Amino acid sequence: MSGEDISTAAELHEATALPCAGVVHADPKAPETAETKPLPPGIARKPVEQKSAAQWAYERLILYINNFEEQLDSEHEIAMGFTGGEAGVLRIEGIGYFDPDIITFYGRDDDGTRTQLVQHVSQLNVLLQAVPKTEPEIPPRRIGFHLVRDFVTT
Repeated sequence: MSGEDISTAAELHEATALPCAGVVHADPKAPETAETKPLPPGIARKPVEQKSAAQWAYERLILYINNFEEQLDSEHEIAMGFTGGEAGVLRIEGIGYFDPDIITFYGRDDDGTRTQLVQHVSQLNVLLQAVPKTEPEIPPRRIGFHLVRDFVTT
């Protein structure tokens, strides 16, 4: 065993608090993804093993939504497609969680009807879509910016 294999107690504790993530893309010019970015301080502060399944899923969904929106042009907004059904899409206006295992999405469907999806984390399947804005004269709504701002503070 070499000296490089020795870790301090603090380093070992930090390593257990950091989640394992990764991504592989066929295109070497693919944009940066949520898996490759460092966790914001507000998320990294509490070790993963101290979070409920709902909180941890909620936090990672926010990172995915924010990253997706960073790649949108000014003519598109984010929407969520429902997997496994013909329910259409929900324009995401909010997201929440209820410990220990519920995630909730708030928004509007294609017709502008208020919609809410309540889902158990074990059934979580989310398809993020870029959809044209409903009101071209208004700047696009960026829910990811609002969601992630609480996590970037130290």
